Amino acid sequence: MAVTGTSNIPLFYVYAFSSNIQLKLQQKGSRLREAVMSGNHVGAQASPVDQFGAIVANKVTSRYAPMPRTDAPTDRRWVFPQDYDVAQLLDTFDKLRLLTDPLSSYVTNATHALGRAIDSEILSGIVNNNFTGNTGGTTTSFLAANEVSVQQGATSPVNLTVAKLRYAKRLLLSYYADVFDEPMYCAINAASHDALLAETQVINSDYNDTRVLVEGRVMEFLGIKFIHTELVTTGTDDQSGTSTQTPLWMKSGVYLGIWEDIYTDVGQRRDLQGIPYQTYNKCTIGGTRLEEKKVTWIWTR
Repeated sequence: MAVTGTSNIPLFYVYAFSSNIQLKLQQKGSRLREAVMSGNHVGAQASPVDQFGAIVANKVTSRYAPMPRTDAPTDRRWVFPQDYDVAQLLDTFDKLRLLTDPLSSYVTNATHALGRAIDSEILSGIVNNNFTGNTGGTTTSFLAANEVSVQQGATSPVNLTVAKLRYAKRLLLSYYADVFDEPMYCAINAASHDALLAETQVINSDYNDTRVLVEGRVMEFLGIKFIHTELVTTGTDDQSGTSTQTPLWMKSGVYLGIWEDIYTDVGQRRDLQGIPYQTYNKCTIGGTRLEEKKVTWIWTR
């Protein structure tokens, strides 16, 4: 009779595989979309708004004098569409060998990516050149006077501070922006959020009549709502260093044009061997400022 030992037991070890699919860390979709104006469009370009500038009242100094004519300055803002898409394939041969069906995760992942593209278009529209005029032939740059210095309120370059936020709000108020009645937003990255946590006036309830921190997150201060995103861009600041362009804007001052919202299609590619599944997501959007004096950016380093 053969003696069976235990040395061969590892041969029967089993392997446990997960039945869960998890997306890795990322910004899940758009965070800025609800903080701007938006509208639907068709065509090669679109004008979301025609604008009349301020006029000056004439003082009447005599009786029956000739009536002077007053012409208000006019302008037209334009937005141009940008196309984005994500195509992903899943081979039917691979699908047979999987414990889980990843197609829904493919779609979710692509939707997140397109949401980030929307935010990038919004941020680009805030800080880059815009187009105005009758047919969009005039290039309108960001108002240089609305850039808040990287060392505003300090003797050397600093990150986001209360002094910088106050100065940005002061700029908007000086143009008669409705800073007390209309939402203001500021897009901040992790470094700027951390800098605010070091500001006593932000974290100390003695300085605030509303709750600023919610579970350690800076939500709103000085009437400014903060939105965290790492998509904010960098550039050469006013002190010839590399800093983050931290935008602060009135909701009515920034616009997202939508030619096609995020679209999803799931089907099979019968032109490819194995007839693989394809998830296809796309959108067509564009961003612009609506008015320079409703937008600032703060250099943060």
